[in-house]
Amino acid sequence: MNRFLRVGNLAKSVLTLLLCAVSLVLPVKVMSDTPKIGIVIMHGKGGSPTKTVSELAGALEKKGYLVANLEMPWSGNREYDASVTAAEEQVEAALSSLRGKGAQKVFVAGHSQGGVFTLHFAGKHAVDGIICIAPGGSVASQVFREKLGNSVARARQMVAEGKGDEKSRFDDHEGKKGTFSVVTTAAVYLTWFDPEGAMNSKRAAAAVNPQIPILWIVAQRDYPGLRKTNIPLFDTFPKNSQTRLFEPNADHIGAPYASIDEIARWTAEVASTGR
Repeated sequence: MNRFLRVGNLAKSVLTLLLCAVSLVLPVKVMSDTPKIGIVIMHGKGGSPTKTVSELAGALEKKGYLVANLEMPWSGNREYDASVTAAEEQVEAALSSLRGKGAQKVFVAGHSQGGVFTLHFAGKHAVDGIICIAPGGSVASQVFREKLGNSVARARQMVAEGKGDEKSRFDDHEGKKGTFSVVTTAAVYLTWFDPEGAMNSKRAAAAVNPQIPILWIVAQRDYPGLRKTNIPLFDTFPKNSQTRLFEPNADHIGAPYASIDEIARWTAEVASTGR
């Protein structure tokens, strides 16, 4: 009888060791099955890759993401030196580079004006998900129509007169900074500031591919006008079970940093489940 008990106890010990070994192996297997994630990150109006979005880019790189932190045509240095179409091509090139480096799932993220451009991009290009962080700068708003109306009309007149490729000084506007001048061609200017064009957030929202999930980030302490616009806009998105609204405890500038953990969590979830 004691011999059988000893054999039984030995079998239990062996089984326990096997279960422990399996428990140690399983997490490794789960991680190895997680697709490699690539993400394009874009700054806001007048910004750069080294300013507001830099900590987000660095944090994701440390987490193992492949990151392309781009300087876009609306940066302080570039001052709309390229059209909306050229900007789309720039992002597509970055996505192709990330895929070439091993990214199996790719996302596009943009802060402020970059967020509105990201929404526009999702209506025309294939990605696994988009992240719009405190999106702002929709040229369809009444403020933009009033502040930039004369510049838009002058740019249209220049194009009609065959002067679309001539550079001139036009108006831009940003809530905190107010109205200021930029120098670009009339044709390029219109691609960014036509009220019914690419940077009309309502138009962009209506055109988003329903298969692309959206992480829509509206900071709790963002500018009141942006919260008033962006919260209702979320409800107009095409239905997708993975689309989420996230409201970090931050202001407009702090939104990218305050959203790091949620962006990492959400992209990993979307990448693991697919579309």
